[in-house]
Amino acid sequence: MHGRPTCRKSQIPITNNFFWSLLIIIILFTSHGCCKSAVYKGYRLTLAVPVEYSVGFIGRAFLMETEQIVPNFKAALSVEAVNGRFACSIEVFLGDFKVWNSGHYSRFYVSEKCVLELTESGDLHLMGPNERIGWKTGTSGQGVERFHIMKTGNLVLVDSLNRVKWQSFNFPTDVMLWGQRLNVATRLTSFPSNSTAFYSFEIQRDRIGLFLHSGNWNYSYWEFKPSENRNISFVALATNAVEIFNDKGKKIAQVSLQRLHPLRFLALRNKTGNLGVYYYSANEENFQASFQAINTTCDLPLACKPCAICTSSNACSSIGVLKKKEETNSDCGVRGEGVADGFCGGGWDDQVEMLELPGVSSVLRNAHKMVNISKDKCADLCMNDCKCVAALYASNEKECLVYGLVMGVKQVERGSGLCYMVKVPKGTQKNHGKSNVKKWVLILVGVVDGLIILLVFGGLAYYLIRKRKRELLLAATNNNTT
Repeated sequence: MHGRPTCRKSQIPITNNFFWSLLIIIILFTSHGCCKSAVYKGYRLTLAVPVEYSVGFIGRAFLMETEQIVPNFKAALSVEAVNGRFACSIEVFLGDFKVWNSGHYSRFYVSEKCVLELTESGDLHLMGPNERIGWKTGTSGQGVERFHIMKTGNLVLVDSLNRVKWQSFNFPTDVMLWGQRLNVATRLTSFPSNSTAFYSFEIQRDRIGLFLHSGNWNYSYWEFKPSENRNISFVALATNAVEIFNDKGKKIAQVSLQRLHPLRFLALRNKTGNLGVYYYSANEENFQASFQAINTTCDLPLACKPCAICTSSNACSSIGVLKKKEETNSDCGVRGEGVADGFCGGGWDDQVEMLELPGVSSVLRNAHKMVNISKDKCADLCMNDCKCVAALYASNEKECLVYGLVMGVKQVERGSGLCYMVKVPKGTQKNHGKSNVKKWVLILVGVVDGLIILLVFGGLAYYLIRKRKRELLLAATNNNTT
């Protein structure tokens, strides 16, 4: 290894003994004070990988850190247990919050060992057994001298003249840091667990927005547009605002924030799909949101599972006739997480109908829209399109939006004029009606039975009370006569 001394903590072999795994984690997390801000050509670091898979295992060696006050930036080589295997990656942390990961889009799975090497030719590699390369920067032969972490959290490979040959800021994940730019056609992405859908924060020429992606379907669920239809070139995180610039580098708009604090990063959260801007609270010793794009639970795209309604009380309610299918994780009335696959094919068009849900809407925007049509025509359009699984009709505007997903469904006021319609197999609505009739019959029978029982017991009690009073009166009369 050449250059200044850096943290090297991976030479303890990991066995299948849990004690050794735990010991290594403790060593890696408690002994990184020696780290500098750069490593040089020829640097090589190896992390041993456990023989047996252990849920929740994380082995991490911090290679370098910035010389800022807490919280500062740290770069680490990590081995993490993911989906039954071990993933090897380079990570950047601001304090304890992960802000960048080399395996964000494509994980590199390894066994036996995880190796980081800055080669003599200037290429940065992640390798597994037998020198198998799973990730690299592709900077060989460009004069790279060192791997460096900047005070902004940007990982860079630079030459002897400090010219940047590669930087992590050019490969955004789910976080944008202070000082980083996102240009048009770039985006942040996050991937919710146990779902085929994912979120993105995108910079487009006329707007910035949040999008839900599932299969070939893309729908926005939040957006911000500069006034006067001005074009966007890039977005940057300033000290106290998210600023939007045009092609000339002039600020044309900014997203207003609820509080004024020195901002540290913008993040797209993988659990909710919400966009937040965060500052560091010294009192709480963690990061707090200064701004969130969405402040109401039901306005989040996956607040509930596919084919469920987010109610006005922020609870989730299954769409009646689809409940059984959803609970068995089956077609959800359609196929594949509410995606329109099950209605395409021979003979599907005369086997479906539209289930109407008045007072229900969708948070998903930019769906295919038609205007000046009736609700019946809107339903027909969806039924005649094998890729359509739902439609939203606004009676006040006579607008029809058709969807390929049954997601982001929420309850609204009954008088809003909105009606959400879901495509279901023919006869479902009829059976659903019969089911409701049966329920009302059962309720009515229950009420009648209850009244009869109440009358019987009430009459009996009244009879007993009257009888007792007569006996007491008779007894009193006899005593007076005596």
